[in-house]
Amino acid sequence: MNNDLKIGFDNEKYLKMQSEHIRQRIAQFGDKLYLEFGGKLYDDFHASRVLPGFKPDSKLQMLLQLKDEAEIVIVINSGDIEKNKVRGDLGITYDIDVLRLVNVFTKIGLYVSSVVLTRYDNQPSADAFQSRLEAMGIKVYHHYSIKGYPSDMKYIISDEGYGKNDYIETSRKLVVVTAPGPGSGKMATCLSQLYHEHKRGRSAGYAKFETFPIWNLPLRHPVNIAYEAATSDLNDVNMIDPFHLEAYGETTVNYNRDIEIFPVLNTMFEEILGESPYKSLTDMGVNMAGNCIVDDEITCKAARDEIIRRYYVGMCDQKKGLISEDEVMKLKLLMKQANVTTDDRKVVAAALKKEDETGGPAAAMELPDGTILTGKTSDLLGAVSALLLNALKHFAEIDDEVLLMSPHVIEPIMDLKVNHLGNNNPHIHSDETLLALSICANTDPNAKKAMEQISKLRGCEVHSTVILSQVDERIFKRLGINLTCEPKYSN
Repeated sequence: MNNDLKIGFDNEKYLKMQSEHIRQRIAQFGDKLYLEFGGKLYDDFHASRVLPGFKPDSKLQMLLQLKDEAEIVIVINSGDIEKNKVRGDLGITYDIDVLRLVNVFTKIGLYVSSVVLTRYDNQPSADAFQSRLEAMGIKVYHHYSIKGYPSDMKYIISDEGYGKNDYIETSRKLVVVTAPGPGSGKMATCLSQLYHEHKRGRSAGYAKFETFPIWNLPLRHPVNIAYEAATSDLNDVNMIDPFHLEAYGETTVNYNRDIEIFPVLNTMFEEILGESPYKSLTDMGVNMAGNCIVDDEITCKAARDEIIRRYYVGMCDQKKGLISEDEVMKLKLLMKQANVTTDDRKVVAAALKKEDETGGPAAAMELPDGTILTGKTSDLLGAVSALLLNALKHFAEIDDEVLLMSPHVIEPIMDLKVNHLGNNNPHIHSDETLLALSICANTDPNAKKAMEQISKLRGCEVHSTVILSQVDERIFKRLGINLTCEPKYSN
């Protein structure tokens, strides 16, 4: 972890406050509580970027305190399996992430009871994934699309609506419902279970643990705008919770999909309990993140930086044909609302200037202390590979003229790529650069010293003047570097 990173969020306070509120909510209901974990239960890198000081595994640490009472149900949208939807921060598909989550949870002692395939419609990829899960001994259930959802409450709360879904067999009081990403159907899964529990004469409750939007921050706070930017593909819109405003005269923030579903939830509670325990969407949440921001200025800066990064990701995705121009326009609007422009990302100008000077693809990195480093394309190295070496030299206080890797090490790698593996690009990728550096570290003290600095790259900002390969993007994610690219390909 880079010690120069500025902290705007008190993680220890958060763990204490959040776990206490969850325990209180468990006590509020009787035999069973379905707790929807919005966002990412594990590796929540978005939260750690916009709330500096938030640990990516904070939610998991809280859950470990309840592991003897809790079981986990993982939900995945069958359509996301079919279209190979990718989790952006890790660069892996949602179905692979489900397998990763099962492994992570099980390894640390949490009980994963089942996986639910939502919006199931006999998709071939979903069926293949189910076979893979069942071969691992994991129970799989099907939930279906419901006609008229979420407005036709009479149909939804019937044997033809939720009643058509498989009933998920659970054995513990706390059932944590999570997913690899948004839009997976976590809330609908919880509500379906409440319906089935009621049909079986069992008492059950529901609560929601959603980090974003943060309900007690202003609607247009940069942290909440950053959430909209992160979920632009879902058309999520932050809104004032009208139910909370009517019930208490207080302004709180939620988002459109939950606001749409709240009448359904209220109606269901009325059928199950005789009356709803919640007067508003805000009531049913347990999020304490807003109370743990200790430096709003640092947090706002981090959130604005994230909005700009999301804009660049959107432009590159449009260039790749993955999203429409409308989505990019929405991201532009969110930048305007947050009062930021691409000029606020310092590495952009530095990278473009280096490209103009060298006539080839270039890259720039901003260190936590504000230092700007650049990298250019050479006969041996691509721009981002050169940039990584320059950054490691800087951290290790090695003179810029010192060669960390001998051409005798690099040239055989290039020969293998071009003459034997059929690669048209002879420049070595960032992963190959780090491997070559690690080999050189066995005999070269400078290379060894540079290798010892790798952890300091986490949290650095990088901009490339061209779209990088998937290999390079994946390495930057693993290193914890915040990467953006110009929406153009290298010639």
